[in-house]
Formats: sequence, structure tokens, C-alpha cells
Amino acid sequence: MMKNTFAILALSCLLVFSACKKSEVETNVDKTEKNLHKNFTIDSVKVNDSIQLSDSLKVRFFSKMLVFPGIKDRKLLDSIYFGDKNIRAFSKAGLQALLEKRKNDYFNKARKDSKDFLSDLTFSQEWYSDTGMNVKSNINDYLHIQYVWGSYEGGAHDNYGFSERVFDLKNNKKVELKDITSLSESKLQGLLMKNINKINSDTTDGNGQVNNSEMLLVEVIPVTENFYFDGKSLYFHYSPYEIAAFAAGDITIPVSWQELQGTLNPAFKERMKIN
Repeated sequence: MMKNTFAILALSCLLVFSACKKSEVETNVDKTEKNLHKNFTIDSVKVNDSIQLSDSLKVRFFSKMLVFPGIKDRKLLDSIYFGDKNIRAFSKAGLQALLEKRKNDYFNKARKDSKDFLSDLTFSQEWYSDTGMNVKSNINDYLHIQYVWGSYEGGAHDNYGFSERVFDLKNNKKVELKDITSLSESKLQGLLMKNINKINSDTTDGNGQVNNSEMLLVEVIPVTENFYFDGKSLYFHYSPYEIAAFAAGDITIPVSWQELQGTLNPAFKERMKIN
């Protein structure tokens, strides 16, 4: 439990960008643009604010969204932002307005949800909602974005999670698993079970070996849509409670390209230069 508390705190600190005071609303766009690819730039907007609902309860909101000035295809942009109907425009101003609305909605909900028990709080609490977007890679015009969130609104511990999405910038679409491999779901589930103890866990035995399998809550690991890839493997990312106990943390399971030989989409294999 302690390891996960530190992991969550680290995630929150990463999202909040401690240089900004919690009491201030960030209305300025991040001035640093990343050049991950020729003619491909990334900017960002964010909001960071908090309110004090009582002597014992503080509520904090932080959110960061990436802006892609070079992407013009509306269908692709809609996919990147999960089809949010509250987005008036995919510009900096449009996304900033969205974050302000989300902040106000969150604060209003917190006021309502806490109204009945504020007087009963016996110790100080800080509720929070942190969300962010991070570009992890742009390989061969495959853009990998990781969406992260963390929250606490009372209870035994914080919650956090991840969503991985890869976008095909050449064909203006979100990459689906069928674009990568034709391997059947049942065989892929077998590979996931076989490789579950390979990487990324807070749970180890006395020798430092990963013990994800001992923390499983499912008999069959589902094939998640939270996947990404690099030159070596396809990776499936599971948030806490998705397949294992919270103490296991988030789990990433790799499936190597060698294990998928004979099932890879020829066009994908050539574009990724997989031998």
C-alpha cells in the first residue's frame, strides 16, 4: 500500500508541475513546443486551481491538455480528444475553455457531494482531480499519447489510471489492434498470461522477481484497447483493479514481435521495419 501511495503522489506531482501555485489558475499556454518530427509541433494548455470548502477540506483541480497545431483532420482530432462534445474548437482558446468548464463542474460537484458531512470531518483532507496528456513517442508517423488521471474524494486511498492511444498520422485515424496483428483473441490472451510477470509491478518476491500473477483478479486476461508499441514489442497497459489487486499497481505486459510473427499486418510490419 505504501508503494502505491508514493506512486500516486509522484503521479500527482508530475501532473501538477509544482512551479505553479495551487491557488492560481494557469491561463497561459505552455511556451515550450516540442519538435518530435519535422513540421510536427506540440503545445499545451492547463488549469491549476483549488478552493477551501471548510477548515478540514480543500479541493484541488489540475488538468493539462496537449494542442496539435499541425493536425487539421477533424475526425482525427475528435478521436484524440475522445469525441468530447463540449469542445467548441481544437484551438488553444477552445481547449482552455474546456478545461475551465471542467474545473467549474468539478468544484460545483465537490461542494454538493461534501455538503452533508463537512461538519463531521475529524481530520484534514485534500480532494483532488488530476488529468494530463503526454506524448510518449512519434515513430514512423505513429503518434503515441498517454492519458493519465488521479483522484481522491475520501476513502482508503487515491485512485489513478492510464489510457494509451496510438494515432496513424498518415491515414488520420486511431490505430486498432486489427491494424497490427491478425492473431486470435484467445491466443493473444494466452501470450498475455505467459508474459504477465515480465515487467512493471510494485509486487515482487524476496529476490526482486515480479509476481503479478499472484495478484490477479481474473482467470483470463482480457485484451485491452490500452496498447502501444515500439521497435521491439507490443505493450498492453492495465490500470489498478483492471486485472489485479490495487497493491499490484498498474501492469504493462509486453508481447514481442517475434511472438507475433506470421500474424503481423504486412503494411504495418514494413512501416515499422520489423524483421
